[in-house]
Amino acid sequence: MNENNHTDCCTVLITGFEPFGEDTINPSYEAVRLMPEEICGAAIIKERLPVVFGEAADQLQSMINRYHPDIVICTGLAGGRKGITPELLGRNRMEARIPDNRGNQPQGAAIDKDGREDRISTLPVHTMVDRLWDAGIPAEVSHSAGTFVCNEVLYRLLGMTGGRDIMAGFIHVPCIPGMQDDQPTMELQEITRALEICVETAVRVRRGEVIITERVPEEDFTTL
Repeated sequence: MNENNHTDCCTVLITGFEPFGEDTINPSYEAVRLMPEEICGAAIIKERLPVVFGEAADQLQSMINRYHPDIVICTGLAGGRKGITPELLGRNRMEARIPDNRGNQPQGAAIDKDGREDRISTLPVHTMVDRLWDAGIPAEVSHSAGTFVCNEVLYRLLGMTGGRDIMAGFIHVPCIPGMQDDQPTMELQEITRALEICVETAVRVRRGEVIITERVPEEDFTTL
């Protein structure tokens, strides 16, 4: 656990994924890579995870042990989504539509056979969405991180950080132009700006500078 109190400068570990499937780029890591080294006085540590069941979460655990972050935000690609979607929870299930980057394709297995069905993000997801809309960026809290590697990383991350003074969770981002012609897109620079806003929000909430939003007005996300 980081011994810094909430008014001190803190450390944020933010990760994106390598490309997978037929894509040659993953906007989650590309956006993370473009982020500044510091936001609101917090040091930003940027890392890339493999799209491999088990291996990605194991690497994330090693990163947490190495950096002792106060905040951990993992990001991934969700093709078909039209905006930035902070995830509310991770589900204890792996069901892969396509193989991961090592050919693994679990079909309905539990991530942790002794774990609870859901684990809830400790990021201020509703407040993040509020701040993104204030900045003119389409966003919505998501109630499903899917059943691929992103969800496994989120579920295991919340297990790693449960009971510890670490704010943790996951944010999905959409495709960028030129990736998938039939999918909604967002410019890479806009995704990067959105992640910076999310990090700033988490840092300021941790410091007690921003009051957490309990809920946000309903939005028709299908019209974005």
